[in-house]
Amino acid sequence: MISAPALTLGDVREGDELPALSYDVTATTVVLGALASRDWRPMHHDHDFAVNRNGTRDIFLNTPNQAAWFERYVTDWTGPTGRLGRMKFRMKGSVFPGDTMVLSGVVEGADTDAAGCGWVSLLVTLSVDGETKTDCSVRVAVPTGPSDNPWARRGDQWQP
Repeated sequence: MISAPALTLGDVREGDELPALSYDVTATTVVLGALASRDWRPMHHDHDFAVNRNGTRDIFLNTPNQAAWFERYVTDWTGPTGRLGRMKFRMKGSVFPGDTMVLSGVVEGADTDAAGCGWVSLLVTLSVDGETKTDCSVRVAVPTGPSDNPWARRGDQWQP
């Protein structure tokens, strides 16, 4: 049984802003994210390759690493019963060691589907020094009340 407080659909309103998450990116952040996702491409771990071959400032976060940061940000906000349904993002720039990335989000909508599942639509932004690096649209299921748990939904009851 989960004892931590969890967000419910009744707690959410369109226009609500999520608390920002700020994180200082290091070379270790970049390399471990690439390794965890089994991305062996050198632009994510080899400074010389990234700079001299790719023409970038340094090694940079790969796509799965960014996806993991978005997932963490959203589920930290929802609590343990938040269940990601869909996530779609567009990378506009790179995130390098030495950058401070800031994740912020706003609720774009909250509703219940035909199966009674509560859904929250979010726009999450990853920025560095006020410049948007990635925009992410998220659809996340949250409980409609204390007795609901999106993780218990299967089959027709789960339509992400």
